[in-house]
Amino acid sequence: MSGDLNFNKIMGAGLATAFVILIAQQVSGAVYAPKAPEKMGYFVDVPEEAAAGAEEVELPPDWGTLIPVADLAAGEAAYARCIACHTVNAGGANGIGPNLNGVVGRAVGGHAGFAYSEAMTGHTSVDPTWSLDALDKFITAPGRYVPGTKMSFAGLRDTEARVNLIAYLRSQGSPGFAVPAPDPARQPGGAAAAAAPAATDGAAPVDGAAPVDGAAPVEGAPAATEAAPAA
Repeated sequence: MSGDLNFNKIMGAGLATAFVILIAQQVSGAVYAPKAPEKMGYFVDVPEEAAAGAEEVELPPDWGTLIPVADLAAGEAAYARCIACHTVNAGGANGIGPNLNGVVGRAVGGHAGFAYSEAMTGHTSVDPTWSLDALDKFITAPGRYVPGTKMSFAGLRDTEARVNLIAYLRSQGSPGFAVPAPDPARQPGGAAAAAAPAATDGAAPVDGAAPVDGAAPVEGAPAATEAAPAA
């Protein structure tokens, strides 16, 4: 009998302990319940994208304005990037790239004795000759402008440096290459000014103002008095 009583006591104590542990877990879970953050992870401040059409479009160089004042010494210094692959003297040998004497105005892929890539010979459908604009685009990023070209040069992104370099190349065997007249549309703000209509176009005449020669008379206006001939 006493054995059963002791067993019951032990079982009761065990159940009571388990019950206390269960209650403690429930209470601690309620007290220390995790709260989800309002924003997950770290906040990264991303700048808003510019409004559509707000990006400034880089205009091509206005050669008629820039070539006459280009710094040939700076252009020669920029040409130092090219000497590992090219020569520029008259009659110079081809290297990894063709001789560049007279390149301005020369046929694309047309220098005798040099094995051009298929990409370059195929580019003649886009640029038959090395115009100032074609050279500018090619020197900016050769691999992007002529995909598949042999030229491994990464490109010259600085506009002033490119203008000086192209002016220097023009002085080396291409001084007779005609430079176009200055183009206001290629100057900063020029494209917008050229596209904007004149302020007076289609404007109504001001009351009391004399009619413009050739303009239709305003309804109700008195006829102009014919001037007397000079003596």
